[in-house]
Amino acid sequence: MSGLYFASSRGGAPLVSLSHAITQGLAPDGGLYVPMQLPHIGAPPSDISDLRQVARAALAGFFDGDVLQDSLPAIADAALDICAPTTAVPACPDPLFVLELYHGPTAAFKDFGARFLAESQQRLRPASPAQPLNILVATSGDTGGAVAAAFNARPWARVVILYPKGLVSERQERQLTCWGDNVLSLRVAGTFDDCQRMVKEAFRDPTLSRKHRFSSANSINIGRLLPQMVYYVASSLQIAARTSLKPSYIIPAGNLGNACAALWARAMGFPLGRIILAHNSNRTVPDFFSTGRWQPRPSVATLASAMDVGNPSNMERLQWQFPTWEAMREHLSAESVDDATIRARIKGDFMQYGREWCPHTATAAEVYRRLLPAQRRMQPWVLVATAHPAKFNEIVEPLIGKPIEVPESLAALLRSAQRRLDLPPTLEALAAALE
Repeated sequence: MSGLYFASSRGGAPLVSLSHAITQGLAPDGGLYVPMQLPHIGAPPSDISDLRQVARAALAGFFDGDVLQDSLPAIADAALDICAPTTAVPACPDPLFVLELYHGPTAAFKDFGARFLAESQQRLRPASPAQPLNILVATSGDTGGAVAAAFNARPWARVVILYPKGLVSERQERQLTCWGDNVLSLRVAGTFDDCQRMVKEAFRDPTLSRKHRFSSANSINIGRLLPQMVYYVASSLQIAARTSLKPSYIIPAGNLGNACAALWARAMGFPLGRIILAHNSNRTVPDFFSTGRWQPRPSVATLASAMDVGNPSNMERLQWQFPTWEAMREHLSAESVDDATIRARIKGDFMQYGREWCPHTATAAEVYRRLLPAQRRMQPWVLVATAHPAKFNEIVEPLIGKPIEVPESLAALLRSAQRRLDLPPTLEALAAALE
């Protein structure tokens, strides 16, 4: 075999190419695909402010030897024509920055990965498919809308979105249910973990898999994960060039895909410093870092709904990268932020800095405030802003005392009609809905 190949995180499936891993989504043994080794940094990007140029350089090693290798520039050009600025917080006396990941069509960081995945699968589809590719997506808020936007009106694909009833914001739900004929929106009477379980059960069911030709667009799909590395590479190179220091990142965390992307970028040698995960009241990961015991549990509903995950899938990829608890703690840490503190941080930082945070970004802002003053001064810190606050206007506007301007791309989606089906949280119900 030549080029880079990918293995299951559980070690019970054959090695596959990148294109096979992207198409299949989940390994046959239920594991997540990981590269046999992380590639070394290749040629430097020609323009570190252009995500398309950064993707060509940063992702070349992953595409090496694959049928998609020659398509990487075109995929990057089509998918990553979105800005992701790293902006300074002028009112802060310390070197504090914000990585703004909400300038895409659905105003959340999921747009980067979803668009890249859609463009990749566009080039991998059969010339005359006998049936559409059924892309199953469990979402706690933002993923489903981003995937629907990326695959909308592509006749070779059908997107099936599963989201938890009553556990996403009103505007998030409108984004999940406003699409055309190739998007099926399913409102599940359960939690995100129920939705994620149903998707994994469908993949493991041989009859359903053969009948419906499944793929995934959650961060379990490596085609979603790889492009998320790009904005960390670009941001870290920009700040390092400006300050001659490695920036450290505080990342709002749920299913851990975004965190995994940052860790892979750092492991490849790009200039990322310390990485801290900011969780909401779903404490599975922070408790693991404290005790060394991995104890998934039912998720609880919080203001930061896209992070309401009690059994994060990408922990398998973290454990592949760091096989022991001690090794993981050397490279990563995690903290939890409750709803009352999220509210206080949104209000306080608007008064102090004039910045509007969504509830997820507010968890990162709170973890930053918990750092010692000397820690905040000694190196640049970057808060990862994962969603536009306008998606959570019912939470944010009463706290800051003013309306939030809605990006036009989001406003257009909010004006669209809604379509959805209600389901109980069972595989049988999902199978029936697919018919």
